[in-house]
Amino acid sequence: MGVTAFFYILLSLWVQDAAAIIDFTRCDFAQDFVFGAGTSAYQYEGAVAEDGRSPSDWDTFTHSGKMPDKSTGDIAADGYHKYKEDIKLIYETGLEAYRFSISWSRLIPNGRGAVNPKGLDYYNNIIDELVKRGIQTHITLHHIDLPQILEDEYGGWLSPRIIEDFTAYADVCFREFGDRVKYWTTVNEPNIGAIASYSIGHLPPGRCSDPFGITKCTVGNSSTEPYIAVHTTLLAHASVFKLYREKYKAEQKGVIGINIYSYWSYPFTNSTVDLEATQRSKDFMFGWILEPLVSGDYPEVMKNIVGSRLPSFTMVQSGLVKDSFDFFGINHYYSFYVSDRPMETGVRDFYGDMSISYR
Repeated sequence: MGVTAFFYILLSLWVQDAAAIIDFTRCDFAQDFVFGAGTSAYQYEGAVAEDGRSPSDWDTFTHSGKMPDKSTGDIAADGYHKYKEDIKLIYETGLEAYRFSISWSRLIPNGRGAVNPKGLDYYNNIIDELVKRGIQTHITLHHIDLPQILEDEYGGWLSPRIIEDFTAYADVCFREFGDRVKYWTTVNEPNIGAIASYSIGHLPPGRCSDPFGITKCTVGNSSTEPYIAVHTTLLAHASVFKLYREKYKAEQKGVIGINIYSYWSYPFTNSTVDLEATQRSKDFMFGWILEPLVSGDYPEVMKNIVGSRLPSFTMVQSGLVKDSFDFFGINHYYSFYVSDRPMETGVRDFYGDMSISYR
């Protein structure tokens, strides 16, 4: 299977003066290297109660006061009203692509069923504006932005019921936008999303259990739920990939993949335990997502350490997940030095299972 890699560089400035300062120009990069900008719906759109949008888990989370700065996305960057101005800036900056996420709550307010005409118009208008400017459209289907109604009904990503709903939501997106969109990401950063949402309670739905949360959680199980959420996400991703490949790819000729959160790991010393810890860090953080997609199962080190808390794939599920990608997207921010940390006894969370220290 061919793998297409997409690289996004988020640039706040792209002019000749800046090029002179950093000593490179567009000509220093291959023609198929794409410079672009990216946003996520809740951080960008605002207008959370306008034109039929229903609350997402982000709305619930921020309005519960769990954000350290008490901020919300009620207005955010006001992209719902200012998208034309923003796309004009993308064009004038010289960027070639724009990657944005769709608010499931805006497009299908009940999580399933009827499509919101105003939401559909909004995303069609964005795409049409990008096409008019000659800017590639890259869409992310899920960027930690779930209709609250599905969280309330069955627990969102902790339930296999979301696989059917997510696939139906993706079907609407492919059907309505796929004639102009060739680049699809199913889920943004499912690895760090699961940790932050279900282990430390830092992101919606804000679930964790003592003593692991960095915020006070009222519900959750940090020892099991991150693994359950990722397992369900991988199955949902594979289901959407299968849908696109069988129903849309031949006509639309697009590509579809998944995006992971990435930091690189270097051993703090050349000791055997630190070298092993560095590999374990990579297996837990990247292999957790990538290994099932490549081989159909989780890394052996995860299975050995996490044991029965790590869900297992049936043979059918393994076959569905394996090779369910056209590309892997990577969000890379920084690197760490890693050293070994003794394995904790008793109940552990994801970081306790990984048993490393960052330096």
